[in-house]
Amino acid sequence: MLEKLRLYHTNDLHSHFENWPKIVHYIEQKKRKHARDGEETLVFDIGDHMDRFQFITEATYGKANVDLLNRLEIDAAAIGNNEGITLPHDELAALYDHAAFPVVVSNLFDADGNRPRWAVPYLVKTLKNGMTAAVLGVTVPYYPVYEKLGWTVTDAFESIKQSLDAVSGKADIIILLSHLGLIDDREAAEKFPDIDVILESHTHHLLEDGQTVNGVLLACAEKYGNYVGCVELTIDGEKRRIIHKQASVEKMSEWPWESEDTKAFLKEKEQEAENILSVQIADLKEEAGVNWFEESPLPLLLADALKSWCGCEVSMVNSGVILGPLKAGPVTKLDLHRICPHPINPVAVRLSGKELKETIGQAAAENMEQLRIKGLGFRGEVMGKMVYAGAEVQTDVLDDGVTHLINVKVNGEEINEDRMYSVAVLDMFTLGKLFPYIRDAKEKQYFMPEFLRDLLAWKLAQ
Repeated sequence: MLEKLRLYHTNDLHSHFENWPKIVHYIEQKKRKHARDGEETLVFDIGDHMDRFQFITEATYGKANVDLLNRLEIDAAAIGNNEGITLPHDELAALYDHAAFPVVVSNLFDADGNRPRWAVPYLVKTLKNGMTAAVLGVTVPYYPVYEKLGWTVTDAFESIKQSLDAVSGKADIIILLSHLGLIDDREAAEKFPDIDVILESHTHHLLEDGQTVNGVLLACAEKYGNYVGCVELTIDGEKRRIIHKQASVEKMSEWPWESEDTKAFLKEKEQEAENILSVQIADLKEEAGVNWFEESPLPLLLADALKSWCGCEVSMVNSGVILGPLKAGPVTKLDLHRICPHPINPVAVRLSGKELKETIGQAAAENMEQLRIKGLGFRGEVMGKMVYAGAEVQTDVLDDGVTHLINVKVNGEEINEDRMYSVAVLDMFTLGKLFPYIRDAKEKQYFMPEFLRDLLAWKLAQ
């Protein structure tokens, strides 16, 4: 007799709680229906459920996110980079202390090589029909960042292999919760065909019907709670094997109902978070403004704070990182979170004068200032004008209508193209294609766990 096993999965919510009441209603309704039909259901979250851009997550260091997953009664979760590298060490160490579900991650350890007390490398669940399902989990290994925070992260593929060896002969079905991204998940499918399903995340792909690689079904439900994924497995219980695998997604904007209990719980958490973040850190005599396309007070203040904090000769900050002004009067942690919500850390790099000059030229280009950014920790709208502390930058729009770099001085002296300079930047500049010289710099020093808003608070308190 053939049976159905359904795997409902969420990923990369990034604390977009506006969609969570619909997700809860949808999954709970589906679980009830399948239970009435005598069919089994498992529910998983594949990481980056939290994002400190959201003030509830900020105030609770992600513990409210764990509360939400507890209330949904999920069967297991993976962790993403937002859980792993945007929290101070002690906060991550305590994040899942009250979790009512197992956290499956096999490639994360503390500095002494011990697993976090809340982590398991895999779990084996016995299904109602007597079959067994092994659930494995890995997270993306951002080696230097984890190390700076006092953690050790190991190679994901080697970790998957070790977990597969450990469950060999113990599991009829193998499910991988992967916060690695689509390219790595395809590679995992090629390397490890014993895996039946990879529930994936991190790169925010929407795989509406799934994707089969080397016989392994990959499933992903995009981001922000816009979708919930479902993998339907048709199982021959007598032969203890999967007959058919099928993936689908449900678009939450088309789901007409919400969980009222979840909405009320979030309202309660909003009030608690506002109270926690109401701590005053400064008192401004006059408004501090921001203009994304001209030099303005708040980005310049942040550039000055960044230079001092990192102990560098020069710092550079894109104005778009400040989302709004600060009014005259008391300034609270909530105010700073509102204008600077990004989970972005300071970084010091070393660049030659030639590399620094070319990077400044790239930053001055109009297409760079107008660039709309998604990801890299940035939670704003547009890159904006680059401002500096320790550097005087002269540009001009020439007859060709293009902005050209005319001259750069560092602390009052003409830039020396052959000399090495210490430059304080945002960690988003070390990623992607924005500034290749910064990305490829051999010497990088990450300052963690402080975010940019912590530097602003430090400078304003002075």
